[in-house]
Order: sequence, then C-alpha cells, then structure tokens
Amino acid sequence: MQAKREYRDRDGTQVAVLDALVDRHEEGMTVFELRSHTDVDIDGIEEALAELKSAGLIEVEMESGTTRIYPDGRVVPDPSEEPEEESWLERMLDRLPF
Repeated sequence: MQAKREYRDRDGTQVAVLDALVDRHEEGMTVFELRSHTDVDIDGIEEALAELKSAGLIEVEMESGTTRIYPDGRVVPDPSEEPEEESWLERMLDRLPF
C-alpha cells in the first residue's frame, strides 16, 4: 500500500519511509525495520523521519522499551476507496530529477 497521493510530493527517501509505514500502519515499525524495507542507510532514514515528524506525518511511540513509528492517519489511504489512476503527466513529473 502507498501513502496518499497528496503526500507523495516529498523527497524520495521520505516517500519510501511513508510507504513502508503505511504498509504496516497498524503495527508500526522500528528504525531497523524501516532500514530493511526501504534500502536506505540509517542517516537517510533519520533525516527523513525528522522531516516527517516536523511535518506531522508520523507518530512515534515507546512500547515495551522499543520505539515504534506509525504514519499519521491522514496519510493512510482508505482501502475501500479505489485509487485514482495517475495521469501520464504525473508519471512523467515523477521521473524527472528535481
């Protein structure tokens, strides 16, 4: 599952982190789980998490001595809604380096 389209206009690492978190939104993830699901180094994940936290797109909780990270509810798409098809223009813009 991917984060809602309106949250996909961020840095590639941030989008990868959001997508991983959305995929496991109920149980959350640790930093090490994010590392294995995104193929990004720890420093990159920490930077992305800091940006996402300051934007209010993730929540961080301590559970049994373990830090778990969850996506904010507004980032998680409603499974009953059919995802909109991405236009050719949006696909082209996603491929351009900015």
